[in-house]
Amino acid sequence: MSQQRKAISLISGGLDSLLATRVILEQGIHVEGINFYTGFCVEGHTQAIRRKASDSPKGNRALWVAEQLGIRLHIIDISEPYKNIVLHPHYGYGSNLNPCIDCKSFMVEKALEWIRLQGFDFVITGEVIGQRPMSQRKDTMSVVARTSGANDLLLRPLCAKHLPITLPEREGWVHRARLHDFNGRSRKPQIALAAHYQLKDYAQPAGGCCFLTDASYSAKLADFWASQGRRDYELDDIILLKVGRHLRFRPHFKLIIGRDEGENNFLEGYRKRFVHLRPISHQGSLVLVDGELQDADERNFVARLSARFSQGRNAEQVEVEFTSQDESPIRMFVNPLGAHEILESWYL
Repeated sequence: MSQQRKAISLISGGLDSLLATRVILEQGIHVEGINFYTGFCVEGHTQAIRRKASDSPKGNRALWVAEQLGIRLHIIDISEPYKNIVLHPHYGYGSNLNPCIDCKSFMVEKALEWIRLQGFDFVITGEVIGQRPMSQRKDTMSVVARTSGANDLLLRPLCAKHLPITLPEREGWVHRARLHDFNGRSRKPQIALAAHYQLKDYAQPAGGCCFLTDASYSAKLADFWASQGRRDYELDDIILLKVGRHLRFRPHFKLIIGRDEGENNFLEGYRKRFVHLRPISHQGSLVLVDGELQDADERNFVARLSARFSQGRNAEQVEVEFTSQDESPIRMFVNPLGAHEILESWYL
């Protein structure tokens, strides 16, 4: 009896990686999933923190995909070595701060290291030619295969017929005729294949699974780098950028304002690091001050804005508690009326 071959599949939680894995499982290959945590992943924070996302039945989508497929999933933290990819991408950024080519190459490289340690045979991904403007062009897909070191150990089942034959195909581990020729941005072929497999409750495409593809988040990160005068970050920094409104009205400080109960509860954990405000007379958001307020006018400015983001936004007077890091809390009475004009300033 011939030896059963084993593959590792990069599982993002989206439909493509789900389908690619299913295609290979159908050919009798033992497949396990791998999900890399970079710190910029959409899953695991917004759904856990924000109330409006808390009803998702899937939770962590990568785990959900593994459950649907009946495979083992390995979740690996690469957030520290990944910093160099974000800060110094050899192939540059996409439309935002997304280093997609370097990112994909790095993840395939890490998957290759994993299969060599674990005795697996090849790597599969759910990439489709033409679906992403930066990392999933035919020329850049060959770059990823080469620079990752995977070369012909990297198989893309959904578009394999448009690509050079790989080692698993040459060796007869998988049959090329049972792979696919998807290309372009249309999702119709994937949706049809999902229907064939009777899959219904899968993630809809929404710009990828990485905050670096998001224009708003990228603006916050660029502002963070500018404010500290260097391009660097700690994991805690980039997680905080995912939460709340970030409003910068002066070069020397910005405000972080919770948008709902979940975010307010999360930001409570950061109170001791920042000057912070909260409405007392009316229900409202916790406001963190990232930076230094230079005078009483700026303190009154942020207090009025704190009142503006409370249920007393239309009241003549709101009581706000102001707490600095080295002083006892003080109570301020401010008029939020007209504070909406402040919001005409640029904010992140």
